[in-house]
Amino acid sequence: MRTYHQLTQEQRYQIYALKKTKHSLSEIAAVMGVHKSSVSRELKRNRGQRGYRPQQAHELALGRRTKALPRIPAEIWAEVARSLRQDWSPEQISGRLKKEQKVCLSHEWIYQYLLKDKQAGGDLYRHLRCQKKRRKRYGTYNRRGKLPNCRSIEERPAIVNHRKRLGDCEVDTMIGKNHQQALVILTERKSRFTLLAKVSR
Repeated sequence: MRTYHQLTQEQRYQIYALKKTKHSLSEIAAVMGVHKSSVSRELKRNRGQRGYRPQQAHELALGRRTKALPRIPAEIWAEVARSLRQDWSPEQISGRLKKEQKVCLSHEWIYQYLLKDKQAGGDLYRHLRCQKKRRKRYGTYNRRGKLPNCRSIEERPAIVNHRKRLGDCEVDTMIGKNHQQALVILTERKSRFTLLAKVSR
């Protein structure tokens, strides 16, 4: 039985890069190790007026995921609240629910729950262990200089180092003098095919 997993932001950039280089849906799916229908569904559901753009696609997907919050049964949220009052962290609660009850409730959803509780006058947020640090997780905070959902290069599959398959790309930026200009560089590791684009702003 095939299990469906949400695509990551990194995978959406990979789809975008492969689509730009005229790869077919089957080729993209093979490179990414997912079913062809997953790629097709992604391109249809998360397409904007200017076509498929990975950042916009990721935001659309996250928006749908946030709207799905009420699907978690009320008794689960009640258990979340009890655990928070016992000073459990959202990460611990998420892991425990998944292990013991097979409930997939991400820690980010729990932070959203905390935010709504605080806005309604609740005090659950006071049970977070590190108030100064954690408050930024569920409020508005500055993301300058930090890439969202960024993973270490050490986590990439070993096969990428051998350059034996197409579709593994590296992305970098070149910043001009006084930070006035910038280039984005995308290089496919096997073919060394490179795309460069000037950042408009």
